[in-house]
Amino acid sequence: MKHRALKTGLVCLGGALLIAVLVWQAITAAGSPDPTASGVSPVAGMIDTAVLVYREGLECILVLSAIVAGLVRTQQAYWRPISQGAGIGFGATLVTWFILVGILNLAASTTSEANIQAATGLLAIIVLLIVMNWFFHRIYWTGWISFHNRKKKELIQSVESADDGQLETVKSMAYKGLILLGFASVYREGFEVDLFLQSIRLQVGTWVVVLGTAFALILVAITGYFTFIAHQKLPYKRMLVFTGIMLGVVFEIMVGEQVNEMQAAGWIPTHTFPVNIPAWAGTWFSVFNNWETVIAQIAAAVFVIGSFYAAQMERFKPRRKAVRPNSARVTE
Repeated sequence: MKHRALKTGLVCLGGALLIAVLVWQAITAAGSPDPTASGVSPVAGMIDTAVLVYREGLECILVLSAIVAGLVRTQQAYWRPISQGAGIGFGATLVTWFILVGILNLAASTTSEANIQAATGLLAIIVLLIVMNWFFHRIYWTGWISFHNRKKKELIQSVESADDGQLETVKSMAYKGLILLGFASVYREGFEVDLFLQSIRLQVGTWVVVLGTAFALILVAITGYFTFIAHQKLPYKRMLVFTGIMLGVVFEIMVGEQVNEMQAAGWIPTHTFPVNIPAWAGTWFSVFNNWETVIAQIAAAVFVIGSFYAAQMERFKPRRKAVRPNSARVTE
């Protein structure tokens, strides 16, 4: 109990010190940064990349673990196609990355770099809005994963109940179906990551994104080892909450940077207010002294937090009990 109180006190003290430094620099700093200048540092871009990749990788592990649940280690006939499909999905993710890079390079010859960054950033924000929507995640966990489980059971049952004459044909179809399940589980998350990272790549460069991705993949590999090989029960719920909070911070930064890019491209105007914000706040958190950025980040925070509480209220809402018709009494 004492350790928990001490830990809470240290966290609150650290937060108070950070706020005090922000207020002090905002008041005493001379001048303010240009709100239309790009400001994401390579280190910030690498951290954002690592958070995005690890979050999607963690969800991919959870989907795959749900698919292979109930399959014992001796059933290699079922494990092998799922793992092969996952490998194909990872390879398809890499191919998609290069296709998107090629498309953006072609687009660079027909329009300005500012327009490309604004367009790709807007697409990434839209997809990230969907990912951060808690209602979407409820549908995702109850629909997407249950769909995979149902298909897995149908494929396995078709093999076990097949006649001897049709066994080879059914096995072939089931094998391909399990490959497809493994592929869809990985490529769905990989495609989202490819879209997310294009915006960051245009700001900080390819190698920064590669380094952030490599660091995240190491963490994904460690998590996958404990899940599939060591068969350890990890605190997935806490991990999802923690990575969800980090993803929320990245989302706020991306929203601020997106408004910044749209201002640089001339898509929206810039209305500044007389508050001195330190340059590092724009570099790390995309906080600038203009109303467009502030309003967009506040709206994004309200959307994410509001959808979370709305989903919680929907979860604890009492369900209607089925009304059974009363049986009519026959009186003589």
